[in-house]
Amino acid sequence: MRWAGGAVLRDRNAGLYLSGVVVSGFGSSAMWLAAGIWVKSLTGSDSLAALTTFTLWAPTLIGPLLGTVADRFRRRPLLIFSNLAMSVLLLPLLAVDSAQRVWILFAVLTVYGVSSVLQDAAEAGLVATAVDGRLLGDVNGLRTTANEGMKLLAPIAGAALFTRFGGASVAVLDMMSFAAAAGIFALLRVREEKPVRQAAAPGLLEGVRRVRSSPVLRPLVLGGAATMGLAGLNGALIFAVADSVLGRSPAFVGVLYAAQGAGSVLSGLLAGPLLRRFGERAFAAAGVALFATAAALRVLPYEAVALVCSAAIGLGLPCVLIAAMTAVQRETPDAVVGRTAATAGTLMFVPNALTLAAGAALVALVDVRALLPVIGALGLLTALLLARRA
Repeated sequence: MRWAGGAVLRDRNAGLYLSGVVVSGFGSSAMWLAAGIWVKSLTGSDSLAALTTFTLWAPTLIGPLLGTVADRFRRRPLLIFSNLAMSVLLLPLLAVDSAQRVWILFAVLTVYGVSSVLQDAAEAGLVATAVDGRLLGDVNGLRTTANEGMKLLAPIAGAALFTRFGGASVAVLDMMSFAAAAGIFALLRVREEKPVRQAAAPGLLEGVRRVRSSPVLRPLVLGGAATMGLAGLNGALIFAVADSVLGRSPAFVGVLYAAQGAGSVLSGLLAGPLLRRFGERAFAAAGVALFATAAALRVLPYEAVALVCSAAIGLGLPCVLIAAMTAVQRETPDAVVGRTAATAGTLMFVPNALTLAAGAALVALVDVRALLPVIGALGLLTALLLARRA
């Protein structure tokens, strides 16, 4: 089993792409955290602060539409333009200095969420075109590592900037990161044919059709949806784990999340060689099984076990997502890869949001020690179904 990270970084396009992901992800991760703090500090409302996350996430619901838009344009120019546009569109945030102007922040965050989904779809198509197909798993894994690494580091920088200089300083940081990412993507050397616009061109539901009809994509996407649904339940229970199981304060949740983030960073580093060794289905099944086992073992009242389980959840959970995206890029024609990737993303991430809300209500009615083994059992069943024909 050979790690090909060195080969990825020596590949000019792959290295530049990942550099753009790191730069853009740093600013975005800082802004996603600062947005909630910003709203809370201006309005004093916890519900409005929580609404910032929903506002950023909501455009995922129209992923197939945004993926179709991404397929109408060449991906490299689209990424350059969208990053430059976001750098400019963040300017109104500099005027947000009171509760009466919080609506500006929500308007910008809505556009931000739309741009994120559009860029993800464009990136999926661009990577499939610009990178050696043998390195797709490594690139997608390293992208996960980059994103998770930024989620560990950037929020600290964003919180520090916000505390010292206010929300506008985080907006400026994000503007600079978008502009820098646009410059990096402009350096990519990739030959893209101009998309042909015909009356019989694939429509909005083509991504759904591709996922449904493919014996490769369908089980991976459905397995990803089931797993992310269980991940939503697991996430909703984390405060109850800290309190009822471990007897710790809510602040200990931050330690558990840090351990999970570290596991996700490692998962991205291992994804490429493991995908080559075992294939997408077996890799995804193993990751889901690891996540399910770790979620069930959280019922044990030991801090060391809880930390190891959090790291294991972070290690296992991204596997099915990386496998599904790699399969989309390999199995889907270039003309529709954007909408197929966005459709797969919507199908996998919508259950996460729904079960996160359901779990928040369920934990008030059922003891967390009873819920965790159920999550584990359902996760192992999902892993078994994925592995059956791997």
